[in-house]
Amino acid sequence: MFGPESTGKTTLAKKLAAHFKSDWVPEYAREYLQQKWDQTKEICTKEDLPIIAAGQIALENQKASTTDTILFCDTDLLVTKIYSEVYFDGYCDPDLHHFAVNNTYDLYLLLDIDTPWVADDLRDKPNERDMMLAAFKQALHSFKRTFELIQGQGEHRLQAAINAIQSHFAYV
Repeated sequence: MFGPESTGKTTLAKKLAAHFKSDWVPEYAREYLQQKWDQTKEICTKEDLPIIAAGQIALENQKASTTDTILFCDTDLLVTKIYSEVYFDGYCDPDLHHFAVNNTYDLYLLLDIDTPWVADDLRDKPNERDMMLAAFKQALHSFKRTFELIQGQGEHRLQAAINAIQSHFAYV
């Protein structure tokens, strides 16, 4: 799953994993940053980024070792790279940049911003959704990633994602 905050990545990852009888990888940053917020009321810093990247890759590797079918990832390091550049005036840790660019997936589902934005402790860009979607789309083009734009809400969004996956993977 790929795209701005509050576009339903987690919900869609879970539903797709259930539909395809597979597994999904949660977003490490969400758990890590929520715990940080709950304990200290502090937000993400540059120093958190390598920890988040390592945690995400560890989760993905662990889940990949236990499934032999499609693995659905709630996020990836390219998402972390984009957020780093947005929040830290273009800065991205060199190691994060390297792994974000070189760690690729078979298909990216870019989730449109056509779902309602829902506030929580970590989300803070309700008025920048167009700009964020453009940044995500640009990254996919720049790094030549195969992607499908997924639109709609609820079951329509799920079916659009299922159709994109079935079109891309002949064996599904």
